[in-house]
Amino acid sequence: MNTKQRILDEALTLFSERGYANVYVGDIADRVGIKAPSLYKHYKSKQAIFEAILDEMSAKFLEQAAALNISGNNAATDVGIYENMNEDSLVKLGKDLFLFFLHDDYNRRFRKMLTIEQFHDGGLAEIYSQQYVEGPLAYQGMMFAMMSAHGFLIPEDPEIMTLHFYAPIYMLLTVCDRQPSKEQESLIILEKHIRQFDRLYGRKDI
Repeated sequence: MNTKQRILDEALTLFSERGYANVYVGDIADRVGIKAPSLYKHYKSKQAIFEAILDEMSAKFLEQAAALNISGNNAATDVGIYENMNEDSLVKLGKDLFLFFLHDDYNRRFRKMLTIEQFHDGGLAEIYSQQYVEGPLAYQGMMFAMMSAHGFLIPEDPEIMTLHFYAPIYMLLTVCDRQPSKEQESLIILEKHIRQFDRLYGRKDI
């Protein structure tokens, strides 16, 4: 791991332990084992470090999505892939994505930091909402709307359909964050949820 990556890694650890506001550039430099002026050669500010962490998280997710043969952020691209998946494949994909978000170290620490900071910093609360609420709902809502238009799902309100699908998944993720021992139980519930969603909204069996 090079110095730039170590800075991001140690900064994220500190942010998740103390909260973003309570960490200073000097703290990050100390944790990395360098002087603050040396850190500034790589990142001009704490905000720049934070933005680099966001970019790193996005890159990790897109890499994982590509490994699962989806784009992960383009509903128009992914809708055809989902429409041609059988239910077992859909369940496997759902579990793989869930486990990625649960166990990916960057995502885990970032989620912990935002959970702490959302009550203290309006900007970080906004990022939390975009990362874990608005972004996923927009992507899935667009996909469900297109699948309904194609006759693949029953023509219900895509916004409500999306809440029905995503809210339990997000709830299970937060349960596992608090209680790691619930992971296997949550995976069983997740599978039941995906299969029941298919039945309720009329997804055709491929």
